[in-house]
Amino acid sequence: MNFAVAAPKQAYLDIEGSEEKYPIRRIYCIGKNYAAHVAEMGGDADRDPPVIFQKPADAVVRNGGEVAYPAFTENYHYEGEMLVALKDGGKNIATEDAASHIFGYAVALDMTRRDHQPGVMENGLPWEICKSFDQSAPMGPITKIEDTGTLTSGTISLSVNGKTKQEADMSLMIWKTDEIISKLSQQYELMPGDVIMTGTPAGIGAVVPGDTILVHVDGLKDLTVKVTDKKS
Repeated sequence: MNFAVAAPKQAYLDIEGSEEKYPIRRIYCIGKNYAAHVAEMGGDADRDPPVIFQKPADAVVRNGGEVAYPAFTENYHYEGEMLVALKDGGKNIATEDAASHIFGYAVALDMTRRDHQPGVMENGLPWEICKSFDQSAPMGPITKIEDTGTLTSGTISLSVNGKTKQEADMSLMIWKTDEIISKLSQQYELMPGDVIMTGTPAGIGAVVPGDTILVHVDGLKDLTVKVTDKKS
């Protein structure tokens, strides 16, 4: 096929213990999914439908490394998360069948322009300006579900320059992974290559150039990101 302009590169993630790669189609993100984080953002931790937004596939920073402090913000925040990668999809997936659609898990960061988020939320505007910018989705390699089992609990933590900032157990998610997959499939037809960032615990905060972020999820490969100066 001949394209009129250069075709975009396929975003992908590495797979632990394999030479194969995992292609990314869409990045779904779940907001306000840990009660303590909801509270620190000024909300109520109830069971309203999960907050869903997306990031573009080309926002992925594979295996971490260096990430430039982004333009158009003076308040750049980390949010450590556990990511679920799907091996197949469908519509209206039952909660009890959701785990059978999981390919594996990875560690991820939902980087955020926090100074733009309050106005967006107050005015009911789209979240792209604060969530969907370049390099806003660092992700580690995927560990297959065969090697982890279904992850329903275990520690998720994040440190900045060696100091712990976030730490919780994944069992404290308001919406569990199987429920998230089911809810998403009611609104979108899920496909192989779709990944889901499942929300962040309390303890969010700002980073500046020179800071090193490390995200840990029990049973998965850690993700390390160093923040560099703004690109000109």
